[in-house]
Amino acid sequence: MRYSLLLTVGLICTFLAHMALTAQDKTVAAKGQAAQAAPDSGRAAGKKRAEHRLPVVRAEAFLATLNDAERQRATLPYKSPKRVAWHFVPQESRKGLPLMDMTAEQQESARALLRSVLSQLGYDNATTIMLLEGILLKLEGADRANVRNPEKYYFTLYGKAVEGKTWGLSVEGHHLSLNFSLKGNKIVDSTPQFMGSNPAELRSDFGANFPKGLRVLRDEEQLAFELVNSLDEKQRSAAVLPGEVPQEIRGAGQAQPVVEPAVGLSAGQLSTDQRELLKKLIETYSKKMRPGVAQQRWTLIDEAGFDNVKFAWSGALKPGIGHYYRIQGNTFEIEFINVQADAEGNPANHIHCIWRDLQGDFNLPIGK
Repeated sequence: MRYSLLLTVGLICTFLAHMALTAQDKTVAAKGQAAQAAPDSGRAAGKKRAEHRLPVVRAEAFLATLNDAERQRATLPYKSPKRVAWHFVPQESRKGLPLMDMTAEQQESARALLRSVLSQLGYDNATTIMLLEGILLKLEGADRANVRNPEKYYFTLYGKAVEGKTWGLSVEGHHLSLNFSLKGNKIVDSTPQFMGSNPAELRSDFGANFPKGLRVLRDEEQLAFELVNSLDEKQRSAAVLPGEVPQEIRGAGQAQPVVEPAVGLSAGQLSTDQRELLKKLIETYSKKMRPGVAQQRWTLIDEAGFDNVKFAWSGALKPGIGHYYRIQGNTFEIEFINVQADAEGNPANHIHCIWRDLQGDFNLPIGK
């Protein structure tokens, strides 16, 4: 009874906080349109409102809500080894200050900071993944309350968030590890970008916001199935990896990605429709970031030659049986795996997926 009440309260509070931020964004947009009618007065006001959505401003606002002890937990030097220490598995504790140790005001400010470095899609995915911990708590029982907690997500700032200076941000907990390197308000690296989902698809109804059939990372899986099933025999022969289906993404928890020659079927061997499917699949990951970051990722892909991007597959060609894919270009790598059962025992209903920077995660060269 107690864990059901905690789940309900947690879901409601986080949902309301998310709705408040979404409404705030819409209000800013509406006021910005109205200001066009009075450009002189509206331009200054619009600029001030826009500044409140910038990472530096959001970071300063978040830190201002903390006392000295909380600020000490939430901040580390930019060159701290802990900045590159990441993982998505449940842990007793992590670096940073978790939502569960924040007041309602601090939580709202922390979520606004997260919103400033993600697109709306990315923010929605991230916050829903957090809330899935409440679903896992309900499925697994009250004795898992210390592990399955929608507020056990830790916020850490590295260095000083000021204009023109290099600093960092990580938001991490079970099935979520988002890592950003910034110079002032400019995001210069946004990897590792990890998201996971258990259950991948809800097989039971958990209320209005979590109906049966909900799939947080639906497109990452569905588009890939569409692509692999569109391949002819020759294409599939080139795409399928030899050996057993992998059991996990490569380099999980490592500061830098595993760098090996790309394998699989190249984009240059795809038909026009298949190329568009592959682009849509890649965009599913890149569009979780702010538009400028997503565009920079695609600029690098285009400069290296989209035809050189390779798609590799392992495992079943339909849901419910273990499957894995890898997409690799000269500058990036995507990995997706769904081989584990969910909390109810449904096979292959537990997703891990990641975008990594083959030039170096955490804005560091490979090998550093």
